[in-house]
Amino acid sequence: MTVLRSFVCIFSDRLPEVRDFYVELFGWRVDFDSEWFVHLQAKDNPSIELGILRRNHDIVPEAFRTAPAGMLLTIVVPDVDAVHRAVVQRGLEPVEAPRNLFYGQRRMLLRDPSGTLVDVSSECPPSPEFMASLK
Repeated sequence: MTVLRSFVCIFSDRLPEVRDFYVELFGWRVDFDSEWFVHLQAKDNPSIELGILRRNHDIVPEAFRTAPAGMLLTIVVPDVDAVHRAVVQRGLEPVEAPRNLFYGQRRMLLRDPSGTLVDVSSECPPSPEFMASLK
């Protein structure tokens, strides 16, 4: 089996707000924009993609037309603290401010306008205890 392409689609009732959230904070490029589906691509790497799909659209099976749940979208950036500053400047409230995690990521958590939990991370040194546990 060959996989040609894969990307996540977020279900939402607020497509314009969710689109603007990712475009403004992460600089995504809008590749396709309609009232039922938005396709975003990272400006510097078009193979990094994100879809936003109106959750009550006919192509979504009835049983799946619920609010997002059980998902964490991770976006790795060069400087999570710069994203945090942009979040605060926009008057958004992070779920969790940036902090270093034991396994070598500095992470903050956000909730996008549709309720999806977004992990924004940068690399940081892992803890000595974690590194020792790998041996």
